[in-house]
Formats: sequence, structure tokens, C-alpha cells
Amino acid sequence: MNKTYRFPEGFLWGGATAANQLEGAYQEGGKGLSIADVLPGGKVRLNVLAGNEFDFEIDKSNYVYPNHDGIDFYHRYKEDIALFAEMGFKAYRMSIAWSRIFPNGDELTPNEEGLQFYDHVFDELDKYGIEPIVTISHYEMPLHLVKAYGGWKNRQLVSFFERYAKTLFERYKNKVKYWLTFNEINGAIHFPILSLGFVPKSEDTRLQHIFQGLHHQFVASSLAVKAAHEIIPDAKVGCMLIYAPTYSFDCHPENVWHALHENRIFNYLCGDVQVRGEYPAFAKRFFQENGVELEIHDGDLELLKRYPVDFISFSYYMSRTVKKIPSSEEMTSGNIIGGVKNPFLQASDWGWEIDPIGLRIALNELYDRYQKPLFVVENGLGAYDKVEEDGSINDDYRIDYLREHIKAMGEAIEDGVELMGYTSWGCIDLVSASTGEMSKRYGYIYVDKNDDGSGTLERKKKKSFFWYKHVISTNGRELYHE
Repeated sequence: MNKTYRFPEGFLWGGATAANQLEGAYQEGGKGLSIADVLPGGKVRLNVLAGNEFDFEIDKSNYVYPNHDGIDFYHRYKEDIALFAEMGFKAYRMSIAWSRIFPNGDELTPNEEGLQFYDHVFDELDKYGIEPIVTISHYEMPLHLVKAYGGWKNRQLVSFFERYAKTLFERYKNKVKYWLTFNEINGAIHFPILSLGFVPKSEDTRLQHIFQGLHHQFVASSLAVKAAHEIIPDAKVGCMLIYAPTYSFDCHPENVWHALHENRIFNYLCGDVQVRGEYPAFAKRFFQENGVELEIHDGDLELLKRYPVDFISFSYYMSRTVKKIPSSEEMTSGNIIGGVKNPFLQASDWGWEIDPIGLRIALNELYDRYQKPLFVVENGLGAYDKVEEDGSINDDYRIDYLREHIKAMGEAIEDGVELMGYTSWGCIDLVSASTGEMSKRYGYIYVDKNDDGSGTLERKKKKSFFWYKHVISTNGRELYHE
């Protein structure tokens, strides 16, 4: 017998995307280049970006750049939002491309054409009663801030971000209530190029530059919370973390301690600063042992304490298993971070381990620690989809994945967790952030575009489209509808 779950009234069911992965039109509407525009596509992406010689230049003789075209949401947003509405979305988590609003990032006045584009998007969402959940910075900072200032290592970016955030709050104060400051902020600990805008040049200074950049983002986030509450009194501002519960490979005490340490540094350090408003006690020793000496200005710590976030949003794709000294164990990949293969879990086509119970664990761990509302704003299965001869896409594997994760959320709610909503990742197929591929598909809506850029961009409803529509219409009570 299938268990029935009760989700709260007003639960925000929907989907999530990022501007740089679906908008396209990378040189239209006065938009400046962003860091996403110089990231090459294909399975070589992470290897290229991990090297310390990446020069932030577009090199079309050697690479392809699928983000430049995305899925052309810039011109097709009405069609796509109508499909979201047909599924019954209550919410749509999206991001604003910073370089559409401030093309270089350091201008004094914004680009009106960019602001108008998002006016149109928000008006279209409002037409269908869909609540926008807006990420202010989602791996798409203006490229000029990288080249001229060195990214978030430079304190000047705090004021540029504050100006950008205030511009959004003033412009959209009657259209957007829910805001997220920095996407997957803790991901920078392992891969700083996407959100901090620099490639570490030396292992000796790597952590120093990363945590200095993160400190600047913490300050900028608190300034955004302050401004949002002043400009939009009923606004709710959240942080956004990657959350991957960290399991010990076995019960050896050294491995158990190693897992606890990894969990603290990756999952909790950034959350503690943004939610509790202060650096955790364990950070002091970690910084000392790794040669990190933060430059903290007068008033910074008071600002962090006074303006923490209102809720915690996070992405959940997989758990992570770690061992103090990996030996012959097979390693796995994942969302920015990987680990030792967990023998009890299956993996996706891209090697990301599938662990629905890990989501229940994540929700309980976060709520136990912070007692603030939670919001799952990314979760989904990247997979190869096949279009059948009759045009259908039978993605039962995606339905199975999502169903089990929604059940885990239902269990967490029964555990006492306060959960605001669920916006599954890539509700419409888009360019993968990790590999720059279209073939790694997450959506309920298929987009006819291939890795080589060919395709008609026609939208097709997958089997999961109709399944998720039913889930939303029953507020999560019926998960087995065909």
C-alpha cells in the first residue's frame, strides 16, 4: 500500500532554471559578457576550468559555447511559462543575469532594456499566478568584474553587488517577494571560478583567496538582506547552499571524524555565517591550520549578525561518502564534489549517486541546526532521453527518481521539518552547468537541441510532465498517477 503524504497548504511546487543556462541572446538587449559566456561546453569543461591557466577568453576555434544560445528563453519565455502554468506551477525559481542589468558590473546606472526584459517575464508569471523565486547571482557575474577586479577577492565587488541588488529590489518590489542572494555559495570551496570569478594560481594561497572572497559575499548578502527588508517590507531573502550529507566510508573512528570535518567545512561553514550570523567555532582552527587570515573590516561582523537570511534554500542531488585515506575504492563524481563509491547506491548516467533518503537526512540536519524554514530549490535527474517514433518521451526513470525524493520530503515534514516548497532543477531542458551539454537532460519539457547546436528548439512534453502536473494538483498526495 502506497503511503499518502500531506504537504502544507500553500506549498510552493514548481521548477528551477538559471539565466545563463537557458536565456541565450548573450549579446542582445544591451547585455554584457558574463563569466558563463566564456565557459566552454562539453565534457572537457570542468577539466579546462580546473587548470590554473584558464584565461577567461572565448576560443571558438577549439571549443563550443552552448550558453550563448541556451534554449532561447529570451525570445520564447511566453511559450515556456505557459507550459509551466499548464503543469500547475505555484512557483518558478529563476535567476537574473547580472550583466543584463549592469553590463560591466561597475556602472552607476543600469541597462533599461535588461530591466524591461525581466519586467515582461515577471508580468507573464503573474498572469498565471506563479510566484517568482529570484536568484540574484547564479554563476553569471559580469566578465569585466573578473578581468578588471579579480573577482570576489576584491572588496570593491561588495558595493557593486549592493547597487545591483538595490536596483532589483526597487524595480521589482511589487513583483517579487522571494529572493536568494548567491547560488550554491559553498560550492566555491571546491570550485571558485563559477561564483567567485577567479582561478587559484597557487595551492599555497588557494584557501586564503577563496575564504576572503566568501567573506566579501557574506557581507554583500547581509547588505542585500538589509536593503530588501527596507525596500520590500514583506520580502523574504534566503541563502542557497549545495547540500550533500557526508557519510563515513565505515565505522573506523578516523573516517567518522573525517566525515564530520568534511560535513562542517562544506555543508555548514557558509550556512552558519548566513543563517546564524557568525563564523562557527570550528572555523578558527581550520583557518589557522590552513594559513587563512581574513581581512575583516570594522562593522562586518555586526552586519552579519544583524542581517541573517530569512530562510535556507539548497540544492540536493546526492549524498557523499568519504574516507580519510582513499585506497583502491572506486571514486564517484557529483555536483562539484565527489567521494568514495557507496556500495548501497545506484548512480545516474553521469555517475551521480542516487540517494532519496539522503534528502530526508539533509532536511533534518539543516532544520535541527538552524530551525528556520527550508526550501528545496534544486533536485533532479540528469539523463539521456529518447524521443520515440510517435514523438513521445517515456522518462519513467525520472518519475521514479522524483517520486522517491518527494516521498523523502514528505517524511521530513512528518519529522517536524518546516518546508516551504520544492522547485525541481531544469524543469525545461537546458544547458548543463557541469558539462555544458544539452544531452544531460533534467526537464519535464524536452527541447529539440543537440550538443552540436543543431535542432529546431521545439518543445515537447515528456511523460513526467503529466505526472508532475498530477502531483501538484493533489498537493503531493498522489505520487503514483500514470
